[in-house]
Amino acid sequence: MTASGVAVQVRALVFDVFGTVVDWRSSVAAEVLALGWPVDAPAFADAWRAGYAPAMQAVREGRLPWTNIDGLHRRILDGLLAERGLTPPEAEVAELNLVWHRLAAWPDSVAGLQQLKTRYPVCTLSNGNLRLLLDMARHAGLPWDTLLSAELFGHYKPDPEVYLGAARLLDLPPAQVLMVAAHPSDLRAAAACGLKTAYVPRPLERGPGGWMEPWTPGEFDVVADDFSALAAALGA
Repeated sequence: MTASGVAVQVRALVFDVFGTVVDWRSSVAAEVLALGWPVDAPAFADAWRAGYAPAMQAVREGRLPWTNIDGLHRRILDGLLAERGLTPPEAEVAELNLVWHRLAAWPDSVAGLQQLKTRYPVCTLSNGNLRLLLDMARHAGLPWDTLLSAELFGHYKPDPEVYLGAARLLDLPPAQVLMVAAHPSDLRAAAACGLKTAYVPRPLERGPGGWMEPWTPGEFDVVADDFSALAAALGA
């Protein structure tokens, strides 16, 4: 299906957030650096993020009870500090854990979302908890129409309950919902649930020359370099 065909069929857009809409690595590294801890700040940010998928998997498998992303981020952070023999003041650690509420948007995100809003509802579909997404939106000026979080469904992406739950809450069949993400694995899981898919690569997500998930041309409904190009492709 062409982008114009997708534009006719789709009635709402849902977005992955971490890495797709906001630059988590630079934001986290900057705050770690500002604390003056004896660590490589970008590497520390990478290690913190690397704990994200295993922590969600522990919840998925029942090794942890349901724990929101703030709670999982704190567990990962505590582990990183223990591994490095660091014992900063609790207030400092607690405040750093909230850095994920203060992430900076990619340069095209706000204007691109505003452009897309002229034609479609634009919504988060993130593993981030609702309070995190609310604070992030206010901090970065992200003009969401509504916030949809994995927290609402008691599941983390890529569980199908998240994608299908979003379509249900939007009162739309999955085929009328377009999932936008910088991560092919997220899009493949959405497509398996019947959602349309738009790939917006973020080559700097993991820093210059950082690893990106492989993908095959033609496997997603729309591919765009940034949100402004996505809006143009969808006729917004």
